[in-house]
Amino acid sequence: MAVCDQCGNDYDKAFQLTLDERTMTFDSFECAIEACAPRCAHCSTRVIGHGVEAGGSFFCCAHCAEQKGHPELRDRA
Repeated sequence: MAVCDQCGNDYDKAFQLTLDERTMTFDSFECAIEACAPRCAHCSTRVIGHGVEAGGSFFCCAHCAEQKGHPELRDRA
């Protein structure tokens, strides 16, 4: 079995994720998201969808980006 890098659970159905040449082991998508997904630079929610990016920061939506001074961004509809 493999041990989750996030929570330490020893699980027979663990999986590996490689990000920027670093390989990590997880027992659930929840742990993978907690370890790898960026946080919105305005509201701190995890960005697990497309989100938006401006000035080197990630945002969960255009509204949050606007609150941090990036009114040019639009959500995709």
